[in-house]
Amino acid sequence: MQVNPVLVEVERSGFVESWHRGSAVGLDAAGSLAVRVGTPDAPIFPRSANKPMQAVAMLRSGLVLEGELLALAAGSHSGEGFHVEGAEKILASAGLSADLLQCPAQWPLEPEVGLDVARNGGDRSRLRMNCSGKHAGMLATCVVAGWPTDSYLAPDHPLQQAVQTVVEELSGEKPVAVGVDGCGAPLFAISATGVARAFRALVLAAPGTPERRVADTMREHPEWTSGTRREERRLMDAVPGLLVKCGAEGVDAFAYADGRAGAVKVDDGSMRARTPVTVALLRALGIDADALDDLATIQLHGGDGTVGAIRPAEGLFV
Repeated sequence: MQVNPVLVEVERSGFVESWHRGSAVGLDAAGSLAVRVGTPDAPIFPRSANKPMQAVAMLRSGLVLEGELLALAAGSHSGEGFHVEGAEKILASAGLSADLLQCPAQWPLEPEVGLDVARNGGDRSRLRMNCSGKHAGMLATCVVAGWPTDSYLAPDHPLQQAVQTVVEELSGEKPVAVGVDGCGAPLFAISATGVARAFRALVLAAPGTPERRVADTMREHPEWTSGTRREERRLMDAVPGLLVKCGAEGVDAFAYADGRAGAVKVDDGSMRARTPVTVALLRALGIDADALDDLATIQLHGGDGTVGAIRPAEGLFV
């Protein structure tokens, strides 16, 4: 197995104490390979970076959803109050209740939100789980299409077959493996390059198509695809026209309005390494903004001050 290069270094007091290896790929506006580091053609589980493609499959199957609720169905929310209310609205639109959700009960993805829930006597719940918007959308899709709701997560369910078709079409790849995501939904293994191609297809699709509707609503409502404080929201706010979606185990994927696109996979699954690499990759593709400076590195604190940073490896995309 090929050893991927170091993507991110963790420097403390002038000493590099840790590092994260991985792969990254960038496509130019014409869809040609512009940046390649490591093994971006090796299969990975994109995890929640699959969600925009899952949302496309829902719309193609008849789901009627617009605006922030569509963004929620395509996102990984933080479990904030408006996210919970949004998932409930999606379910109610199809005459369903939260009892039908088959995602696990969890604390909110945003730690501070979880603390607030606990302080107010709350507990883990399926609605607070970051995938509840997607699951609500899947259930609503089943009602519209006349499909069973009790087996909506089975790989051979018509909805999940529709998802696989979308993944194959947009990525240009046949999945080499089918797994189970953290929320219980089927997960299709494709390469980081395939993920970048899929995101590029979303932003370049004709206006009004399911693909473009998902891309547009995610960019219009980034707080619904992640949360009010999350890095994905900050990236999309910093660069208008940018679509970003993260995935567990160190995955990031993005596409710009003109078709430039990229994907990152951190080998050890570290989520802290994603955003610094993504910012460096954006800049390597010529996509930049002053507001990205705050996301280019993650500051490390010690005592009462800043003592280091999590940063892209020197010369990473040179």
